[in-house]
Amino acid sequence: MSFYGSFLSDEQFQCSICLEVFTNPSSTPCGHSFCMSCISRYWDGSKICQCPLCKKTFQKRPDLQINRTLREITEQFRSMQGGLIGSGRAAGRVKRVGKAGGGKTDGMRDDLMLELAGRLTKPLPERPVALTQEDPTTVHPTPGQVPLTALLASSVPNDSPISTYNPAIEPPPPPPPFNRSNGRRRFTLSCAASSQSLPVCALHRRGLLIYCRDDRVCICPDCETESHQGHDTVTVEEEYNENKVKARVCEQQIQEMIGQRLQKIDDIQLSVDQLESAVEREITSSICIFSALVSAIERSQAELMEVMETSQRTAEQQATAIKQQLELEIDELRRRERIISELTQSEDYIYCVENFPIVSSPPQTKDWSGVSMDFNMGTDNIYRTLADLMERYQEQLRSLAETGLLPMPTYQPPDASPSRTQPKVKRVQEYALDVTLDFNSAHPRLIISGDMKSVKCGDRHQLLPDNVERFDRVVCVLGSQAISSGRHYWEVLVGGKTDWDLGVARQSINRKGKINVNPSNGYWFLSLRDKSKYAFRTEPSTDIDMNLRPHKIGIFVDYENGQVSFYNVDARVHIYTFNDTFTECVLPFFSPCTNKSGKNDGPLVITPVILTA
Repeated sequence: MSFYGSFLSDEQFQCSICLEVFTNPSSTPCGHSFCMSCISRYWDGSKICQCPLCKKTFQKRPDLQINRTLREITEQFRSMQGGLIGSGRAAGRVKRVGKAGGGKTDGMRDDLMLELAGRLTKPLPERPVALTQEDPTTVHPTPGQVPLTALLASSVPNDSPISTYNPAIEPPPPPPPFNRSNGRRRFTLSCAASSQSLPVCALHRRGLLIYCRDDRVCICPDCETESHQGHDTVTVEEEYNENKVKARVCEQQIQEMIGQRLQKIDDIQLSVDQLESAVEREITSSICIFSALVSAIERSQAELMEVMETSQRTAEQQATAIKQQLELEIDELRRRERIISELTQSEDYIYCVENFPIVSSPPQTKDWSGVSMDFNMGTDNIYRTLADLMERYQEQLRSLAETGLLPMPTYQPPDASPSRTQPKVKRVQEYALDVTLDFNSAHPRLIISGDMKSVKCGDRHQLLPDNVERFDRVVCVLGSQAISSGRHYWEVLVGGKTDWDLGVARQSINRKGKINVNPSNGYWFLSLRDKSKYAFRTEPSTDIDMNLRPHKIGIFVDYENGQVSFYNVDARVHIYTFNDTFTECVLPFFSPCTNKSGKNDGPLVITPVILTA
């Protein structure tokens, strides 16, 4: 390692503002250093923050911190000023010895320079020795830190041989070779090590240049002679180079292990995604199967109730007719009984003899001995049909229990395709929109709750102002939230209503008179009629046969993609998606339809969106 360097002077440690040696130096973002108090006062008296040297202007006043490394070097420089004379004398002795002893000069000079390096770097914080294979003439000082070679050169008088080297003119001299002299090894440092503070031995104050492989510790040459004789020792740089090769191999192994684990994470996540899809598919299929079974049972139960009620009415009518006929015969018999009683009590022999044959003959009556009520209610066929249906479902469930496979729902939206999957319910729920009803757009027959979340149809018109926003013929109302961008989702409870319309409409739609509802006129919504007829108002209308009757409808709008999707929230099933292009704002659309004499008097309720698990 070469210790040649330029001399240090007071000017190199002077603040350009106060022209004194640095006191608590701090560096500006442009790289210049000043006393903390000087630069602070300089900026306090100015409206702009500007470097006094390079005039670089800072938009925001920099938050300066004390450059601790420069401060420690400055303190070292101050302490060195008192010892420069003694150092010059030592260098003079080295020069004289060199003239007298020839080859011994280099060794003594190296020892002296290492000793000076130990003294000068003692107060500095220890740093790890960086050993590199770069060009030894290249110096890489730490920012804000004066190179160790500069500090060493400043402590040597001008008449020292070291001061004769000029890096701008002469090439750097070769480093002293590695050799042993008097049983002690001479060492050289790479430029990376020379550019940093060299850690020194706490006992001998010499650089830690040797690594003991037996004790796994860095030592100085004196330690090797005194305490590590016979040990496997190498230079720190050699050990570093060997470890560097091993580190590359170890790094490659670690990278392979990381790659394997990342791949395992991807595999596990793929399995989780597949499981999630399978669970959703199973849930959808099972809901469809059990819903179909429940619907069949409910249908059979309704038919059974209807047949039983019809049988009961028929029996009651039959019994009433029989009772009326019997009552007539009873009245006739009681009349004959009175006549006979009168004849037996009469003393008019002629009247009794003439009328007795008339009343004594039996009246024309019906033989009621074989008459009885028929209690056959006609439910046998219903029970047999239900029993056959249950057998089919039992066979299907047994097959499912053995194979573990569930059939997919029979319904598929008209625009659905295997290559295009719609967003899942729990994903669109993340775009929940707090929708409220616009009272000014409501038809006069509609009754809206105080929280603007519920609407139903009343029996008569209310006295409301006929403003331009209000529908005057179609029993509907719009939402208050205009959608002009992004993705939005809300849910509406339809319950047991027999008729309703839900979806979105353009803000500029016609609200007066008869309205033709279809996408070309700015309406995209789903309709229910007569409790079971579902349809989308396309051109022509698209009828849907849904196995599972929804109790809550979810509406999802993707404005940029021009999509309006509908979901069965309870079953977590996608129903249908309109694909169009929106050219203006759209509003939520609600129609509870007329109440149909109380059969459809339930409300449409906008419910809070609860994220499904």
